Amino acid sequence: MTLHILKLCVGVETLDHMHHWISECRKGRDTLDHVTRMFPRRKDEILPNGSLFWVIKGLILCRQPIADLEAVRGDDGIERCRIVFKPKIIPVRPTPRRAFQGWRYLAEEDAPPDLAKTCKGAADIPEKMRRELAELGLL
Repeated sequence: MTLHILKLCVGVETLDHMHHWISECRKGRDTLDHVTRMFPRRKDEILPNGSLFWVIKGLILCRQPIADLEAVRGDDGIERCRIVFKPKIIPVRPTPRRAFQGWRYLAEEDAPPDLAKTCKGAADIPEKMRRELAELGLL
């Protein structure tokens, strides 16, 4: 069974903002990645099919498939984990999640389903309305 990672997306306000931020980060780079302090001990359960689910403003809104997890050492000598992504952002059914520090494992059965699979046409609904529908339990 696949294991995922859950992380807060600090500084990003909306899914559109995230798309813009990622396109800016990709300029002049071959890969898209995110460096985090701790390396997942359960790497073999995450790869090859795991994703990083992003919490944006209190809701899990999207996921990015993980291509690789690499150990890297920072300039300060501390070992970290570089999460390398496949270049895809997949909207998921908005799911409330409280703030936390770092990242958490997310079991496959607890991961919100892709939005396209749960509600046809939901991706065409404006994000603000999707948030409201999710808060009401209607999406």
